Amino acid sequence: QVQLVESGGRLVQAGDSLRLSCAVSGGDFITYTMAWFRQAPGKEREIVAATSGSGNTRYYPGSVRGRFDISRDNVNNILYLQMNSLKPEDTAVYFCAADGSVTRATMAMPQEYTYWGQGTQVTVSS
Repeated sequence: QVQLVESGGRLVQAGDSLRLSCAVSGGDFITYTMAWFRQAPGKEREIVAATSGSGNTRYYPGSVRGRFDISRDNVNNILYLQMNSLKPEDTAVYFCAADGSVTRATMAMPQEYTYWGQGTQVTVSS
């Protein structure tokens, strides 16, 4: 059974930085495309960042490009999300997700991911 456990979410001020972690167990981590999604109250779940198994391919939507950085430790099976210059609109529950069959063309689609963590709350005050 693949398990994903996020950590690192907390209350910060606008302009601050924060790093989220996602520890993965029970699967072959290096074969998984990994991603971070977020969901704010009343809104749909949206992609924040995604990375291929090797880490060579990364995707960011325009809303976070240049501010967020996704990385992975394929030795210790951990996914990271470094978030800089945080804004109040970044407030959401952040989820990590994994799947072995996601392609570069579909890595931004939440429905393509099989395994999900429970989420960690990030709140950015103005």
